[in-house]
Amino acid sequence: MEEKRSSANNSLLRVEGLRIDFETEEGVLKAVRGIDFSIRKGEVLGLVGESGCGKSVTALSILRLVSSPPGRVAGGAILFQGEDLLRLSPGRIQKVRGDRISMIFQEPMTSLNPLYPVGDQIMEAIRLHQGLRRAEAWQKAVSVLDKVGIPDPVLRMKHYPYQLSGGMRQRVMIAIALSCRPELLIADEPTTALDVTIQAQILDLLERLREETQMAMLLITHNLALVKNIAHRLAIMYAGKIVETAPTRTLFESPLHPYTRGLFECIPRLKGKRAVLSTIAGDLPNPLDPLEGCAFQARCGTASGRCLREEPPLREFVPGHSVSCHFLPGGKAS
Repeated sequence: MEEKRSSANNSLLRVEGLRIDFETEEGVLKAVRGIDFSIRKGEVLGLVGESGCGKSVTALSILRLVSSPPGRVAGGAILFQGEDLLRLSPGRIQKVRGDRISMIFQEPMTSLNPLYPVGDQIMEAIRLHQGLRRAEAWQKAVSVLDKVGIPDPVLRMKHYPYQLSGGMRQRVMIAIALSCRPELLIADEPTTALDVTIQAQILDLLERLREETQMAMLLITHNLALVKNIAHRLAIMYAGKIVETAPTRTLFESPLHPYTRGLFECIPRLKGKRAVLSTIAGDLPNPLDPLEGCAFQARCGTASGRCLREEPPLREFVPGHSVSCHFLPGGKAS
């Protein structure tokens, strides 16, 4: 208990019991169903799961960017340095957003405004949060573009998003997010639609900048292999819940939840001269339907009657490694 309390006190960000619902014509869609996680200063937490499990909604809720209506926070708290972001006034959250907490959104081509040069878009956050004059903000924006590895940054400041490659646009998104030196960076699928070489470059860039600034990072992805060398801890998300969390090395060596093991089996690998690609049978449960028991039970090869009736809580299996499963390896019941 003392260890858990100490960990909570050292947290930069702590999410407690967060629930996000969306009102639809067909009923209430439960996108996030009560999750808990924390991120310490300078730490990288990887939030991993397949599309539709609630990762991006979780990220948007931290910055109060979930559109309401139809979305609403149905419960929980989001504590940033002890202050509940969900209770801040619009003016206060605006001062946090883009300054102390920044976000790299998915799909930079649609996230960047096509009507403005990228330099103006970088300077917007700088001038808003740091109160610099245009000439000063220009120089700082050029410096940030140079830091993220964009050649000839003075020229690129005048370019529009369509004039840049996918990798360059992603670097501009990173420049915008880092322009005010945030304490926490949320990177939502930062390598989506980029080829493998550019993916590696972007991840190396993020890790280098994180080490330089000592910021914390929430890295959201569906690709376990992508976060292996950058995340300190991993949280596996399924159907709006976190089903397993552990230090990255521990999770790669000893995944416990059937869904986590299924994700590892889906990592492409060579067998002889042939590439072997596994899949997880079935689909995510419909978030509009009431869920009974374990959300993964319809896709789990070892589910029992208890799994159909009771939702397993997230419990610590060994120190630092928690899992939401009734039956753990070795026949140990939770």
